[in-house]
Amino acid sequence: MIVFRYLSREVLVTLSAVSAVLLVIIMSGRFIKYLAQAAQGVLDPGVLFLIMGYRIPGFLQLILPLGLFLGFLLAYGRLYLDSEMTVLSATGVSQQRLTVYSMAPALIVALLVGWLSLGLAPQGVASVARILNEQDALTELDTLVPGRFQSMKDGSRVTYSQELSADRSELRGVFMSEKRLAASSGTERGITVLVAESGRQEIQADGSRYLILENGYRYDGEPGEADYRAIRYDTYGVLLPKPEVAVEASEREAMPTRELFGSDDPRMQAELQWRLSIPLLVFVVTLLAVPLSKVNPRQGRFLKLLPAIFLYMAYLGLLIAARGALDKGRLSPALGLWWVHGIFLSIGLLLLYWERLSLWWASRRVSEVAHG
Repeated sequence: MIVFRYLSREVLVTLSAVSAVLLVIIMSGRFIKYLAQAAQGVLDPGVLFLIMGYRIPGFLQLILPLGLFLGFLLAYGRLYLDSEMTVLSATGVSQQRLTVYSMAPALIVALLVGWLSLGLAPQGVASVARILNEQDALTELDTLVPGRFQSMKDGSRVTYSQELSADRSELRGVFMSEKRLAASSGTERGITVLVAESGRQEIQADGSRYLILENGYRYDGEPGEADYRAIRYDTYGVLLPKPEVAVEASEREAMPTRELFGSDDPRMQAELQWRLSIPLLVFVVTLLAVPLSKVNPRQGRFLKLLPAIFLYMAYLGLLIAARGALDKGRLSPALGLWWVHGIFLSIGLLLLYWERLSLWWASRRVSEVAHG
């Protein structure tokens, strides 16, 4: 039990460190994307952290298996490098027994990944979709921040308001610049600039919203040329388009797992098998990691790290490819994703018993030579 606790602690500590680093990297990239949308006025800045919180289970369900795989490689690699594995082997801890010990932390991670994959991740996707749908119903006035220029309509419009009332219905010191496009070719034909002392939001009977500008000027022209047209107005109406928020997940990814069982739709079966495959992935990569972590102290602990990562990426990439084929009906649901697990399970068993097979083959050759 002392050896078991020691090995489990080494693996779980390394798993936590690796997973934390990977989670920070992935969340940083995704947060920058959401932050750019908020800067453009597409998303309300107040929902950014809420969206990121709901996305964490979806990130973790893929990070934890990789973190466990790297945890085994790094933790056991250090033990081999410090000759601790040599001592354990001399006391009767074979590689097969080491694999059995390794299945305990793998079981903990598999249960956690299963909870995330089958429960929390779909709920998180559904919550993010709900938030994005609410954001999609907003207009640019609802996401406008006073005192800051904001880009709207894919960068074709820039809006600025010096002051904005608490209920977002009244504006002061309004500036709007929009590119004018030709109706036939869609090419740029100059810009239109609107300035106004004040503005207010007006909702029509059909639900469309307009920004009514008061006491201002409209300028039409081509940048770099002097033939601008200036029009003074008392009242001017501008249609407020809805921000286009990109939906990142399909409806099936937000469906509860219980609704996927018994469905004959290939897309639903592909989603169900994918959710079940992620916890199974944990046990298979554990079987792969234990023999791959064995290194010669003279070679260093990172000798097999790069090939092992390539093997893991091949495993995950083949699963994704099989999921796509099953989704499009090119693969039988009975075969599904299970054949991919079978292939890499066989590779893991081959690596685990490679030394025994090599010794058996060598002894057989010696025996044949002796009797020959």
